[in-house]
Amino acid sequence: MKKYKLVIILINLIILLVFFNNSILQKEELLADGQLVLLELAPVDPRSLMQGDYMRLNYDISNNIDTDSISKRGYCIIKLKENGVAEKVRIQDKRTPLNKNEFPIKYTSREWRGINIGSESYFFQEGEAEKYEKAKYGGLKVDNKGNSLLVGLYDENRIKIE
Repeated sequence: MKKYKLVIILINLIILLVFFNNSILQKEELLADGQLVLLELAPVDPRSLMQGDYMRLNYDISNNIDTDSISKRGYCIIKLKENGVAEKVRIQDKRTPLNKNEFPIKYTSREWRGINIGSESYFFQEGEAEKYEKAKYGGLKVDNKGNSLLVGLYDENRIKIE
């Protein structure tokens, strides 16, 4: 009986490691091959903007959406302007159809506040909050499958804040 428990534990551990490593590989591929898009940040209640060593982000494309008229999960279709800043084009249930220069971003709806695209927090070193208060854009790498990954915050000149 002890041998079976050990074998089951080892099999579960191997499966867990495979899934974990696969997730890491997907994120690395997105970082390497994804399209950088800048999403304009919308104002956030200043009392909750800074809490320790992270900033809560609120994207402009996530607001002013009637969550009663959209699916709980779907895609926010964005289009890049000439300056690299994205604008919301539409909300749709499936990843396609897409027009030229459009990218899908997966979302989940929030009943009381638009949609959540999954990159609503930015973590930084303690004591560097003042530097990030000037952020105007969130930089995300996106792929054609709707995956997105926050890579940094950018100022009004679209320069990465480091």
